[in-house]
Amino acid sequence: MLIVVRYSRVGPWAGIFHPIRLPYNSLMATTQISPAVREKYEPVIGLEVHVQLLTKTKIFCGCSTQFGAPPNTNVCSVCLGLPGALPVLNKQVVEFAVLAAQALGCQVRETSIFARKNYFYPDLPKGYQISQYDKPLAEHGKIDIKVGDGPAKTIGITRLHVEEDAGKSLHEGFRDSASNTYIDLNRSGVPLIEIVSEPDMRSPDEAYEYLTRLKEIILYTGVSDCNMEEGSLRCDANVSVRPRGQEKFGTRTEVKNVNSFRFIREALEYEIARHIEVIEDGGTIQQETRLYNSSEGRTYGMRSKEQAHDYRYFPEPDLLPLIVDSRWQEAGRKTLPELPEARRARMVSEYGITQQDAQVLTASRMLADQFEEAAKAAKSPKRVANLVQSELMGRLKAKGLEIGASPISMKGVAVSADLVEAGAISSKILKDLYDKAFASGEDFPAVYEREKPQQITDVAAIEAIIDEVIAASPKQVEQYRSGKITVMGFFVGQVMKASKGQAKPELVNELLKNKLG
Repeated sequence: MLIVVRYSRVGPWAGIFHPIRLPYNSLMATTQISPAVREKYEPVIGLEVHVQLLTKTKIFCGCSTQFGAPPNTNVCSVCLGLPGALPVLNKQVVEFAVLAAQALGCQVRETSIFARKNYFYPDLPKGYQISQYDKPLAEHGKIDIKVGDGPAKTIGITRLHVEEDAGKSLHEGFRDSASNTYIDLNRSGVPLIEIVSEPDMRSPDEAYEYLTRLKEIILYTGVSDCNMEEGSLRCDANVSVRPRGQEKFGTRTEVKNVNSFRFIREALEYEIARHIEVIEDGGTIQQETRLYNSSEGRTYGMRSKEQAHDYRYFPEPDLLPLIVDSRWQEAGRKTLPELPEARRARMVSEYGITQQDAQVLTASRMLADQFEEAAKAAKSPKRVANLVQSELMGRLKAKGLEIGASPISMKGVAVSADLVEAGAISSKILKDLYDKAFASGEDFPAVYEREKPQQITDVAAIEAIIDEVIAASPKQVEQYRSGKITVMGFFVGQVMKASKGQAKPELVNELLKNKLG
């Protein structure tokens, strides 16, 4: 059952539950700034990322965190903020938060304090959010990024703190949305960590790379699935501009709850251009919170930006200080997996693959684990890496499948790599077998055993096919012998077609040159 909140379109409460759309003006519409004007200014970007922790129950009660449950079914007296209900901290939330903090290089405080963040909104039934303020769980982390061929750069992490999520206000999709807002409190009390960066990013591309690396690290730890579609990862971006060379920051705006990395980059591009245009026209930037409309490619003003004092933080009286002592922290470090950057460097050294190969193969922990298992068993780890990227991942993408749902296992890839390495099958035969495996849903070894394709290496047999092709192609023979060497590709294709892809390509090329020469 959804809770309905009525609101007035007039008076002091008008629009309080809906984003305020400012009147249209030219500053909103224009995002095209000349390179010369753009170069005069330097963007300053900081990100606040909320990550839902992958616990089965909420942070302060035993309600389920299951996504997609009927509205207002995963709730209790604690979630609803009923009088007399008291929070009890979920230990696994702290364990996950500590693990994430350590993976991000943060210093974990031995003593941190929960605080009440007070604000009025319909999806916050208590009238305050339990979060952390001046004594967060962890501080002073970092993420290393690299954009294109540019130099490596370190982005500082100011803090990582633990908090509960609010419920969800539903403003659209109902017949009476013009007059009512619907409330679903299933998310109320879902455990989050908020990761706040330093304002160290100087372009939307750097922000995109930072988010990519952050998500990658969090996924490796296993503390969250980072599913943006389900709200497991949400990002607010703070952006300002200043004259290049100036140390003082400009007035910032915050763009909230953008639901994809691509849209975050687009929203930042728009805001940077908007800031520059306002300043160039002699105006001033208002410190405010804005929403990004992806279909229009622009931001709209939502409300004035709150300051810390607006929330009237004070220590949460119903929760004791959180103590994470040295033994607890050491236990967390022992469960920390090998992180992506370190793993890439090791894989390049150990398997002789390129940095680009390693980047692709460590995109997820599962993919990296499976590749390493196959690489250790294969004759050529490099060939396994090539086949994963050239043959396996393209087919998975076309089918909309993740690596875990691939019909061809990584062990199957290793088997196919060894067959090609030994000359038992050609690349053409391998492609055909991969196609059949994806069509039937079988692993590669099973398809290979059933089909039993054999590569033709008998010189006399291949010469007989070549003679037939040459006899049937007098025009192409004349072109080749008159100097049009590219016609060789035609002959190779015809021989491979006649042999059903089973003739050894290297031998075909050698014999064709002899025959045609």
